Order: sequence, then structure tokens, then C-alpha cells
Amino acid sequence: MENNKLNYQYDSVVQLDDEAGASRKFIANVFLWMFVALGISAFCAYMFNANPQLADMLRDPLTLRRTGLGTLVMFAPIIFVMVMSFGLNKLSAPVLTLLFIVFAVLMGSSLSFILSLYTASSVLGVFITSSAVFGIMAVAGYTTNQDLTKFGSLMIMGLIGMVIASVVNMFIQSPGMSQIISYIGVIVFVGLTAYDVQKLKRIGAGLEYGAADTKKMAIMGALTLYLDFINLFLSLLRIFGSRK
Repeated sequence: MENNKLNYQYDSVVQLDDEAGASRKFIANVFLWMFVALGISAFCAYMFNANPQLADMLRDPLTLRRTGLGTLVMFAPIIFVMVMSFGLNKLSAPVLTLLFIVFAVLMGSSLSFILSLYTASSVLGVFITSSAVFGIMAVAGYTTNQDLTKFGSLMIMGLIGMVIASVVNMFIQSPGMSQIISYIGVIVFVGLTAYDVQKLKRIGAGLEYGAADTKKMAIMGALTLYLDFINLFLSLLRIFGSRK
């Protein structure tokens, strides 16, 4: 009787350790792909901003307006996110990974438009600040025992409100509203970072590491955190960035 109880306790401990190990490996894989994507985007943003020939492909050198290719690059990342999200079950892991890499290239190229408006020192300063804030909230989301589901739902509602307000502001062009949206964006994406990391931790605990579905979920998790970081960075840049 006692031996059975001890075996049961031992089996439970092993199972918990396996889940924790799988979760750590999954999260590590998610962040690895996220950092790869950020590196690719940073390189592309720099090249299209620093190289005049590449920059002229996206912006007319005389009017500084977007070319046809520039418009395509600006909106293509949205299409890629939709394809990856809605086609998750049909796409294989290698195809999903390739789409993620191409997305990072397009996203970095489109970011060159925004980065060209700000001084290099302010972009670097905001990037460091964003990295620190993102890291703190990621650790908080991973280590907290409090369920962030309701908190995440509130942040998602805030995100939807931001999107609607941004669309409205495209027509009225209000600098005041743009500033308010940026402040709300910081709050929303700081909160979403903690919520998404906790959600990914739970997903990782329930998946078998190394399986095809796990690889696909790791890519989608990296996409989620990538978007959290980029939007946090852009929100802070609009608030604290120094324009040229």
C-alpha cells in the first residue's frame, strides 16, 4: 500500500518534470525563432535605409512617396500573417518556417520607411528600452502563478480599440489622437507580452517536443511575440523618438 503510494508520487513528479522540460524547450525554440526574425528584419531595415539604390526601389527619390513596390512591401506582411494564421493546419512546418522568414524580410523592409524619419541615436535608445521592457514582461509572464487569461482578454479588447481608432485617424489625421493611440499601444503590448508568454508556456507543457505540430506552434508563437515587440517598439518610438 505504501509502496504504491510512493510510486504514484514518483510518477507524478516525473510527469511534472517532463512537462516543465517540454515547456522550457518549447519556449526556448519560440524565442530563438523570434530573435532570428528580429535579426533579419533589423538587417533589412538598415540596408533599405542606408543603401540609396535599395531605398529608391521603395521610395521615389524626388517626391519621397512610396513606389508601387514600396506599397506592396508595406502591406504584404499583413497578408503573410493572415496566410500563416488561417493556413496553419494545412501548411507543413518547413513551408510555415519559410513564410515566417519571408515575412521578417518584408517587415524589415517596410520598417525602413518609419526608421528613416528618426535619428539613429533615438532609434537605438528606444530599441534598448523596448528590449528591456519586453524582457521584464516576458519573465513576469513566464514565472507568475497568476492566471492572466482575463487580463489578456482585456488587452485584446484594447488592441481592437486601437485598430479601430487608427483606421479612423487615417481619415481625420489628428496628431493628438495619434499620440493617444501610441500611449495606449505601449500599455496594450506590454500587457500582451506577459499574457502571450504565459499562454505559450502552457502550450509548450502540453506538446511533445520535436513533433511537427510543435515546430509549427513554435513558429506561430515566435510570430506572436515578434509582433508584440515590434508594436511596442513602434509605439515607444512615436512617443520618444527624435525626428530628423
